[in-house]
Amino acid sequence: MTEGAGMKFGLMAQMQAPKPWPEGVDMDYQIHWQTLEQALRAEEVGFDAFWLTEHHFYEEIGHSSAPEVFLGALSQRTSRIRLGHAVVVLPCNHPVRVAERAATLDIMSNGRLEFGTGRGASLYHIEAFHVSSDDSREVWDEALRVICQLFVLDWFPGHKGKHYDIPARKLVPKPLQKPHPPLWVAGTNASTFELAARTGQGILGF
Repeated sequence: MTEGAGMKFGLMAQMQAPKPWPEGVDMDYQIHWQTLEQALRAEEVGFDAFWLTEHHFYEEIGHSSAPEVFLGALSQRTSRIRLGHAVVVLPCNHPVRVAERAATLDIMSNGRLEFGTGRGASLYHIEAFHVSSDDSREVWDEALRVICQLFVLDWFPGHKGKHYDIPARKLVPKPLQKPHPPLWVAGTNASTFELAARTGQGILGF
């Protein structure tokens, strides 16, 4: 891609594996390594970013239940392409652990992380983590506020909210990009697009 051009191109993967599967094939193994090869090829041909979703419990829709681990491995096989969470499902993850993992990935990739978050597209995801559909928007919003404070404050003063009670602590490590990696949010409706604009986040429209 030409340096300074306005449009950038990314490749997004879900690790989909529609059935029927070939007999004797370990699909968990195959889909992870196929996706890695796709990501490596994306860098070779000039894509600007590689994005990976987070899904849980779906054999066909997505085998990517630990995207931060996959992206960490990818960070050591690439040098230029941006590495995107599309997205971290915050109701399925504790905000402190999300912040720690994101900061570590940003360091290990030399500042290539694109940090997307969302509240989860399916009840099948989030209810397994004891979050209801009615609460998912609140949980996402509260968790993201905590994560951003952990990123930018030298000393996190603690948080007492409806869904999280977190004591004062220092986030170790801090992300390499300052004040934090670029923020993105998953969205399919106008209210989320408006929220992204108000809060300075990019929008990931699925």
